[in-house]
Amino acid sequence: MSEAIKHECGIALIRLRKPIEYYAEKYGTPMYGVNKLYLLMQKQHNRGQDGAGVASIKVNAGPGMEYISRFRSIKTRAIDSIFGKIGKEYKKLKEEYPEKANDAKWVGEQMPFLGDVYLGHLRYGTHGVNSVDNCHPMVRENNWRSRSLAVAGNFNMTNVDEQFQKLVELGQHPKQKSDTITVLEKFGHFLDEENQREFDAYKADNYNNQEITQLIEENLDMHRVLKRACKDFDGGYTMAGLTGYGASFVVRDPNGIRPAYYYIDDEVIVVASEKPAIKTAFDVDYTADIKELAPGHALIVDKAGNPSLKEVVPAGKKTSCSFERIYFSRGNDPEIYNERKNMGRMLCPQILEAIDYNLKDTVFSYIPNTAETSWLGMMKGIEMHLRDYRKNAILNQSLTEDELDNILQFRPRAEKLVIKDAKLRTFITDNDSRDDLVTHVYDTTYGVVRKGIDTVVVIDDSIVRGTTLEKSIIKMLDKLGPKKIIIVSCAPQIRYPDCYGIDMSRMKEFVAFRALLELLKEDNKYYKLQEVYDKCAAAAGTPAFKETNFVQELYNLYSYEAVSDKVSEIVKAKDVNAEVQVIYQRIEDLHEACPNHRGDWYFTGNYPTPGGTGVVNRAFMNFVENKAVRAY
Repeated sequence: MSEAIKHECGIALIRLRKPIEYYAEKYGTPMYGVNKLYLLMQKQHNRGQDGAGVASIKVNAGPGMEYISRFRSIKTRAIDSIFGKIGKEYKKLKEEYPEKANDAKWVGEQMPFLGDVYLGHLRYGTHGVNSVDNCHPMVRENNWRSRSLAVAGNFNMTNVDEQFQKLVELGQHPKQKSDTITVLEKFGHFLDEENQREFDAYKADNYNNQEITQLIEENLDMHRVLKRACKDFDGGYTMAGLTGYGASFVVRDPNGIRPAYYYIDDEVIVVASEKPAIKTAFDVDYTADIKELAPGHALIVDKAGNPSLKEVVPAGKKTSCSFERIYFSRGNDPEIYNERKNMGRMLCPQILEAIDYNLKDTVFSYIPNTAETSWLGMMKGIEMHLRDYRKNAILNQSLTEDELDNILQFRPRAEKLVIKDAKLRTFITDNDSRDDLVTHVYDTTYGVVRKGIDTVVVIDDSIVRGTTLEKSIIKMLDKLGPKKIIIVSCAPQIRYPDCYGIDMSRMKEFVAFRALLELLKEDNKYYKLQEVYDKCAAAAGTPAFKETNFVQELYNLYSYEAVSDKVSEIVKAKDVNAEVQVIYQRIEDLHEACPNHRGDWYFTGNYPTPGGTGVVNRAFMNFVENKAVRAY
């Protein structure tokens, strides 16, 4: 997309259900689990640009043997850095002990990272410093394996302050106020309590301490731990955890905001954020074998490798993030591929109206590179409309023989007008110099647009801030000499903050909100801002603050088209000669294109959790108070 927004993090979990010797014999290497984890993470690399981390557990490690291992990196190629280190350890071991290199059990005992359970994480940080300390998995170690924990997730919590206070009330002294540490410590607290509960029960039955340790590991109620830990979470999350004794879990938020898919057979249990990653890594049937983890549920795997699906939090209305389908997830998922084509097709009526159905003088293109699939759908839709027009013309006999011959041979004009120069980096901070460089991040194809005659229609995934359009793309397209430039967004107008994954929390950054402000100024209704602010302020600290999105009142003053028209004016620079129009996807069309992912709060302001509604009201108050801070 032209204005990249933050992705969501990715997770990968593998539980091997056979001894390491089994995989060594069948697949030729004891590194089977490590290799599969590498593949899962590489195939989700789009979900992690800031860093990566992995952890593993040896289920049957004896006392004195390292049973939990972790590697993290924030290098440019973090995944390769981590697995390169693991690979070097394996190579060194084989060189030093060639006579034992074929003994898979011995190799597994000697190499710390070779285990039975693996957890990988790809970090796409929405805020905070990018350091190794911020990379998952986060680890909470203890001399009792059943109390040790490694946690990684794709999540943002809207009620971190409340969760932090709960930890304090429990008697803890958390070292940071962040959702990552808060989640880790909350899981850890209830894991400790469950250990203690079972210890007391077994002690009362006169078992000795070593027997109790074994009994706890075999019988610990992880379902009870997760229910208690997740009870008060407000946000979007898919969280995965490994315990030191080998049990593992993945739990998903009750609204299914964040994605999670799993695959189970007699050799492995696998969980990932994206289906294609599992398909590619394990070569399994895409439709029949890979399942979606239900909202509010957990996939729990015990020490012996037995899986169970349990409800952890009562499921609410399913509002899976629609940006997963628009942009985040890889387009080689067949469902997403078709949905993105449908998004492009749904825009055709608006596009045809904008060009007055003059296909002969219109060039269709896309902004690299993820909008290409939607562009294919748009072109298919245009062809369908053209076919209907031909059919009606023939039935009505409304054209001469020459006109009919021309229209039968006509094909919509499709060209690649915009090419992104991936090597160019806008590292200069001086605004004037940087704006000039931004203009050159994209190149254009010259000679295919007829100056003063053609309209160019360019489709993009979404329009967030509008700055790249204004300072780069529209100026660049204008140099081709078109009569009109139409920018088409597969996503509806982004009007409200996101607090479940994407770092879009400041209202004034959205070009749709800027358009709203301009409309209020023009109509002498700017006082409405203060009215809405007063409602937010009066509700602050009461349940109403998290029940009513007061900002919706402002958008309700204007039609969808009025906001789009004002955006068109904002993104057109003064020195652009062509007419400029911005067309947005309508929300009802988006829902039709991807019916199973109806999370649309950033477009409609309808948040699935109370915390989300509180965030939008807080973000608006921050805007009025001129506070450039995050709203959660």
